[in-house]
Amino acid sequence: MAMLGKRRPARPRSGTSGLQKKHSEAPRSQSRTDHDEAEATIERLAHDGRGVARSWNGKTLFVEGALPGERIEVAVHRTRKRFDEAHIRTLLEPAAERADPPCGHYGQCGGCDLQHLSVVAQREHKRAVLVDLLAREGVELDAEPELLAGEPLGYRRRARLGVKVDAEGGVHIGFRARHASRLIDIDTCPILVPALSALLGPLRNLLAQLEAPRLIGHLELVASDTASVVVVRQLRANAADRRRWLTFGETHDVAVAWRVGRESPTLEWLGETPALTCRLPGREGNLELAFAPGDFLQVNETVNRQLVAVVREWLAPLPGERVLDLFAGIGNFSLPLAADGARVTAVEGNPDMVARLASNARRNELSAEGVQADLNDEAQISALLERLAPGAVMLDPPRDGADAVCRALIERPVSRLVYIACDPATLARDAARLVHGGYRITRVAVADMFVHTSHLESILLLEHDAWQPPSQGA
Repeated sequence: MAMLGKRRPARPRSGTSGLQKKHSEAPRSQSRTDHDEAEATIERLAHDGRGVARSWNGKTLFVEGALPGERIEVAVHRTRKRFDEAHIRTLLEPAAERADPPCGHYGQCGGCDLQHLSVVAQREHKRAVLVDLLAREGVELDAEPELLAGEPLGYRRRARLGVKVDAEGGVHIGFRARHASRLIDIDTCPILVPALSALLGPLRNLLAQLEAPRLIGHLELVASDTASVVVVRQLRANAADRRRWLTFGETHDVAVAWRVGRESPTLEWLGETPALTCRLPGREGNLELAFAPGDFLQVNETVNRQLVAVVREWLAPLPGERVLDLFAGIGNFSLPLAADGARVTAVEGNPDMVARLASNARRNELSAEGVQADLNDEAQISALLERLAPGAVMLDPPRDGADAVCRALIERPVSRLVYIACDPATLARDAARLVHGGYRITRVAVADMFVHTSHLESILLLEHDAWQPPSQGA
């Protein structure tokens, strides 16, 4: 596995991914005079999960909800210069991988775009997307990515719901429609953990009874190990509605908070302030981390626990070894590594989460230094690397990736680097930079954090042979 990921000369790519290898010889679309209802055979899946075919005039055709090998009649709903976008008018021959969507809102709600594809095939597609994106950057893998996965339903422990009052005064609550800003009313959501899904009906009833529902921007739902929470984004306070929300919390045994204001909203708990915690695996049992509404919390608890276990296994810090955790949040990876005996410095840009991380370290009787820094500033990152001389680095950046961090790590390499990404395209870009700078990919995995969606979470272990341990006493 030592040369699992290595830099190779870039070569033209087909752009195929997912299930396309099974159906790579599929014929092109049949020509018809009415191209809005042409017959087509899907050749492959695009990275975003849409089916890809050829239209009657030879243009690439992206078809929502279509799968490789399927023969369909399409209806083109958007024409562009180089490609067209379409949807299925008639499914003539379904693929073996086609599944019945588990949610009645599928096809309208924009939340889950792959429910028509079997879960096994979804995961095969996601692994192929990662391999293809890395290859486009000139980095090819010699082994299939590992898979981290949990249950396909009832896994999401936080969500944001839109609230809207129409011209007739009707109140709507739900998620945004696919490719649109309008709300789709949601009565139940099989993706949410059951405790949160059960609140949707009662929330709808309460919103219809409020004196000023137009003051509500959205609702945030969070399920912790100790309590379920509803956070109401309220543009301006209303005393009568405050009492209604307080009663709602008492009736349904949930904690309710208002986030009131437009520019700098303040959080106010309506009733007793709950102790929100989540558990993570540690060397001698579970660690307990406290968090607050607005803190970053991975939506899928099962997959997150697997990620933590993989980070601990891949980095395997020696007792007392210095580890630098970048984009550390509230300590999701820092504290399990500290429990393994590493000397962890955790860096985060949000001062509230730095304070929460320090509190969580004390809560679990662990030693971990929390530092606030701008992780888009290469100079600050380089200074940390020079001061600490870590043997290993862990980073879990936002969707924009970690360009400045990667540049600093090339100038000051470390022995082992774990990179977790929520955007595979930026991961491929950054991985190519690191491989070109002397690192090699030795392990790779896909984490199916968002089942039934095309969203892809991935993790790489990179190693650098030129790293030298600091001198004694450093």
